[in-house]
Formats: sequence, C-alpha cells, structure tokens
Amino acid sequence: MSRAFDYFVVFAEMRTGSNFLEANINGFEGLQCLGEAFNPHFIGYPNKDDCLGVTLEERVADPHVLIDKVKDNEVLSGFRYFHDHEPRVLNTILNDPRCAKIVLTRNPLDSYVSWKIAQETGQWKLTDVRRRRESKVKFDGPEFRRHVEELQDFQVTLMRALQVSGQTAFYVAYEDLQDIQVMNGLARFLGLNEDLPELNQKLKRQNPSPLSEKVSNFGEVTLALADLDRFNLNRTPNFEPRRGAAVPSYVACAVAPLLYLPMRSGPQAAVTQWMAQMDRVEPDGLIQSFSQKSLRQWKKAHKGHRSFTVIRHPVARVHAAFCECILAAEQGVYKKIRNTLRRVYKMPLPKDPPGVEYTAEEHRAGFLAFLGFVKANLAGQTGLRQDAHWVSQITAMQGFADLALPDMIVREDEMMSYLPALAMQVGRMDAPDPQVVDPGHPVALEEIYDHEIEKLCQEIYKRDYIAFGFEAWA
Repeated sequence: MSRAFDYFVVFAEMRTGSNFLEANINGFEGLQCLGEAFNPHFIGYPNKDDCLGVTLEERVADPHVLIDKVKDNEVLSGFRYFHDHEPRVLNTILNDPRCAKIVLTRNPLDSYVSWKIAQETGQWKLTDVRRRRESKVKFDGPEFRRHVEELQDFQVTLMRALQVSGQTAFYVAYEDLQDIQVMNGLARFLGLNEDLPELNQKLKRQNPSPLSEKVSNFGEVTLALADLDRFNLNRTPNFEPRRGAAVPSYVACAVAPLLYLPMRSGPQAAVTQWMAQMDRVEPDGLIQSFSQKSLRQWKKAHKGHRSFTVIRHPVARVHAAFCECILAAEQGVYKKIRNTLRRVYKMPLPKDPPGVEYTAEEHRAGFLAFLGFVKANLAGQTGLRQDAHWVSQITAMQGFADLALPDMIVREDEMMSYLPALAMQVGRMDAPDPQVVDPGHPVALEEIYDHEIEKLCQEIYKRDYIAFGFEAWA
C-alpha cells in the first residue's frame, strides 16, 4: 500500500512541547521523527555526528541531500523545524504536497517563560521529577515582544504558503499533547492505521506551577500584555497583526517630538546619546520598547513629530556587525553563530571574545571570511538566518514602510549637520552637536581596510550603494 505522504515536518518552536510530541510520534511503529534535522548548529540532536548517514558538513553543502534521505527512509519519517532552521529547504518543504505539515503551537507567554527558566537552570528536558530544577525568572517586556513578533512572522509565512498551494496542515496545541485521541488522529492524518495504547510517560512537564510563581516581576507581565491584542496570542495559525517594521527597536525623545528608527549595526549609541543630551536625560530616560499600539498613541500625542533613521556606509556597518555581534558575543544566539562559523564554515575566528594578543592580521582574515559568509547568507546559500545586523539597509527600509517611511534619512557622516537641522524643524533651536562614540572594536577598520574589502562589500551590498549613492569608504 502506497504512503499518503513521502515525509512529514513538525513546525514548532523552542518550549512548545515538541520533544514530547516527537516522543509520541516515535511511539508508532510506522513513524520516525528525526529531531531537529535542520538546526543550523547541529544535525538531529546535540552531539550527534549525522542524521541518516548525512553529516552536518554534508548538509551545509547541500541540505536537500538530507531531504532525499528522509524521503527514502524505510518508515515514514520527518523532523522538527523551527523558524531559525535551515532556510534553504523551507520553500521545498512548503511547496511539496507530499510533505505532511504538522503545526504545533503554544501560548507565546508560556513558551517565553519556559524558555527563560530553561536558560536559567540549564534543564531543557525532564525525565525524573526528583531532578527538576526550579527558578524564578525576570520578565523582559521588549524581549517578549520580539519573541511574539518572530512567531507571528513565521506563522504568517506558513499560513500563506499553505493558502496559495491549496494545502492543509494538522494543528496541535500544547494542551492537545496530553490527549491520546489527538495523537491517534495525527497518525490517521499521516495515513497510518495504528493506535497508541498510551502516551509516552518518560518526559515530564518541567514547570507546572502558575505563571505568577515563575516570574519574579509578575506585575510587569500585565503591562507588557496591555500593548498586545490578546486574541492574537492564541489564534492559530494567523498570529495577526502582520509585522515587519521592527517597532520595538524605535526610540523617541523624552520631550522633543522626534522618533528614531534605528538600523541595526548603525550609529545607535551616538544617536541616542544626542537625543538624551538634547532633552537633558540619561539614555535610559528616552522612550523605548514601542508596540504598534503605543507608537500610534505617541504619534497622536506629539503633533508635528518627525521620524528619522541614520544609515551607515556598508563597509563600516558590516564591520560593526562582525565586531559587535560575532567577535564580542559571550552568550546567546550570536555566540552560537560564531561557534558554527568556526566549526562548520571553518572560519579563522577566535573561540572567545578577542583579548590583547589579538592582531590586525587575525582580524582582517576573520573579517574577510565573514564577508564571504555574508555574501552567501544574503543569497540564501547558507543554513544560518539572514540577521538584521547584516541584511542590506534598503531591505530594512522596506520593513519600515510597513508602517511609514522615515521623514528624513541621514547619512552617518552628515549627522553633525542634519540632526541639529532636524531638531530645528520641531522647534528645538538648542540641540547639541552629535558626538562620536568609540565603538570599542578590537581592531579599527582603518587598520585593515583595503581595495579587496571594498570590492567585496560592493558586491554584497550593491543595492545599498546604488540606492543611497555610497562611494568607496576611503
């Protein structure tokens, strides 16, 4: 009897119960889930060398080799796929009607708090309740909003792909994972005539207590949720409103009606310091952590407001991204990216943030290797995400356009003239001159810049050079 599908994918995210779902899928004799087969930092599971005989290096070279292996596996097989997994196979998966789609969702607030606890305790799975580690975590409103924004964007991508191709998916909520009838219904969806007698009993829920007992600053949760449409937190698969403008990164003056739309890896420190000096406050006294709702409220309350962004020369910007995101990362996703660039892409990067012995020659070699990676990454040829710190600035500008384009686009080398002039437009004749902020890079760009670096940057960021009229950096 022929299969209903060639393979399956579980679209999920961290802390949504995907390990438990996988354990129950693997309880069926006719199914095999292969873990996070397209995680950019490992293949299948941490510390495994291969998946179905395909190594991480082979998958990086051609991820579709692993898709073929999954299809050819003896039993109907699949894998878990998160929003930041190998992007080169996503369209292949979505456009293939012979790939069964399973979408696992969880209330984003619960998944966020669970993720924070796992980070704090280092415990990502629990099989023995006697070894459960408990911890209260601090809720970070801006971080949570970014978390929800990423989930929304990916859910919209999935929904649209299924709509335009006329496909459907099997939706599983976190609460459904304890329902054996739903698990057996999933098997029917995949074409199996097999029932589980009972659910997997090995994995235990790690944090069963109420949210108020898991968050140390629980009062701030209510404030953060006030800016979000609560119905979007549970709706599947839509997760509206659709976003792309990076609103949580916007910064407004404390007094003056000026709104700054930052470009990642741009001169953010210099700009926010200028805004703070103008209003005689500390930088943390500026208005930040906007949501779309609070941004609309701010605009209504500040008639005659002006918005602006500051663009940076592509060479200086990608160098800043290299220094501040890759070299300086001591924890989190960028440390993982640096480790993957070293281990998988064989880049000459230091294992830890560089110290006093780090030389300009080492820096130049690492930076050139990173430029090669960025070129391939922005062309969709790598398994790592296209990060906002090194995507083209014209792409980021198009994201701003989801709400409104900035009133003024200022070039970094023209800040001294144009930022005070912008302040004058809103009646601030006393605006100070912007000050240069030392970025603290281990090696200055001037020490390594040459024609080779310029030429490569012009190839990578051709659209920025054309759109904004950039010439050679020096």
